Amino acid sequence: MARLSGRMKTALWGLVGLNVALITWVVGISPWLQESARSTLGQGDYRLQATDGTDFTQASLVGGPTAVFFGFTHCPDVCPTTLGDISVWQEDIEGSENLDVYFITVDPERDTVDILTDYVGWVPGVAGVSGSREEVDKMLESFGVFAKKVPTEGEDYTMNHSASVLLFDNDGQFFETIRYQEDHDVAVAKLKMLVGL
Repeated sequence: MARLSGRMKTALWGLVGLNVALITWVVGISPWLQESARSTLGQGDYRLQATDGTDFTQASLVGGPTAVFFGFTHCPDVCPTTLGDISVWQEDIEGSENLDVYFITVDPERDTVDILTDYVGWVPGVAGVSGSREEVDKMLESFGVFAKKVPTEGEDYTMNHSASVLLFDNDGQFFETIRYQEDHDVAVAKLKMLVGL
């Protein structure tokens, strides 16, 4: 069998080192970074107004299970669909009246508290949240939520945004995510675990 040249040995050891680094990242560092990021979701110095007359701050996540969804009232499909899903989930979960649900606008320029009151009013227990652009942007960063204005015809625009429902436990710690249009039974199971059923 031919002996490996010095260059080939170096290349092979380089590949071994790369594999070890990759395994270390996948098994150890990456999950730790993800868990670290998840543990800070919702934490931050933001203050907005909710349609129930309260201020919405980091403290609003503490004291009971909480579901948070980001959207906007001009949303053609994702937001009304998710509000409908939330309404159905509530019907299927005993004790859902103990779940605080917030619909937070990513479009505060158009979505005032009064407009949000009408928009979320048909879903029991859901409070809308709005505020200044600055406070909404601080909140988006705190929750790790993506939102971007997209121009449409004329001077109008729509918003691209994260579409998951974020769940928080009684201590205000991130618990789980319900993806957009996740299977109904899976979503209900996550919510039952959250409210302790």
